[in-house]
Amino acid sequence: MRITTKGQVTIPQNLREECGFLPHTEVRFKKMGNKVVIEKTSSRRSQIREWIEKARGSATSGYTTDEIMRMTRGED
Repeated sequence: MRITTKGQVTIPQNLREECGFLPHTEVRFKKMGNKVVIEKTSSRRSQIREWIEKARGSATSGYTTDEIMRMTRGED
């Protein structure tokens, strides 16, 4: 595999599929010793969306939404 005069290289299809590198995937390069590592990154909006999805359903207070609303409003 060679780097083009424009600094481009083709990532083999099997590696793109394994790593989830789809078209328009944002990536970053990190220098680690004498090697370069490419890793998937995402926009701030995507990061927030992923965080929300991970957090969804994780609250385990045991209260209903109505009970929580009454407590936050100071109602008895």
